[in-house]
Amino acid sequence: MGRFFADVLSFQQHEVAMFDTNPNQLKFAFNTQRMTKYEEVEKFNPELVINSVTIKYTLEAFKSILPHISKDCIISDIASVKTGLKEFYEQSGFRYVSTHPMFGPTFANLTDLSKENAIIISESDCMGKAFFKELYRSLNLNIFEYSFIEHDETIAYSLSIPFASTLVFISCMKAQEAPGTTFKKHLTIAQGLMSEDDYLLSEVMFNPFAVDQVENICKKLNGLLDIMKQKDQTSMHKMIESSRDKVAKAILKAKKK
Repeated sequence: MGRFFADVLSFQQHEVAMFDTNPNQLKFAFNTQRMTKYEEVEKFNPELVINSVTIKYTLEAFKSILPHISKDCIISDIASVKTGLKEFYEQSGFRYVSTHPMFGPTFANLTDLSKENAIIISESDCMGKAFFKELYRSLNLNIFEYSFIEHDETIAYSLSIPFASTLVFISCMKAQEAPGTTFKKHLTIAQGLMSEDDYLLSEVMFNPFAVDQVENICKKLNGLLDIMKQKDQTSMHKMIESSRDKVAKAILKAKKK
């Protein structure tokens, strides 16, 4: 995502630099200045820093860069889980803007993002929010504004449920010579999930609000198991109809957006 932002911002005529202490990470960074030393960051004197490292190292990366940027600089993150960030920002002394582009290179069509979403945290600095709103609108993203807590509650629902369901599917999966269409679709999703960073997957599942969502999955599975054991056609049909109704409502809501 760091390279994605660098490409977009340089295309929009912003002066962009990418910093990484590991030069190998910058091999395929184009249309941008490449930096590996903090002295180079000081000389560049950025007006905005976008922290796009792995979730595990987000706070560490901030702490390492703050001594080398101006107090007028706005710091920002694009983390999918915001746990601990509000407290860090408030103690940092810097203006900040926190956002979450809810797409990635694995599944999203980066040439058409009109069906994708982005969240901007409401507690963020006004200038920072204005910058990212303009940026996300230029990408035709659907923009939502949530507080830090509202964001993590939303992510617990929208990410932890499919992540947990896919992990369970993978744990039960075995290779098939002639898989059905549904199995192959699930397998494609599983491959995409397994291409994600381990720490990202862990942090999504360790989101404080995720436990309730996974417990709800367990509850629904136990209910389905009882229906199956009893061969209860009436209850099964009710569950299927309820599921169809929820899918229809979700699709209709997505179309309205």
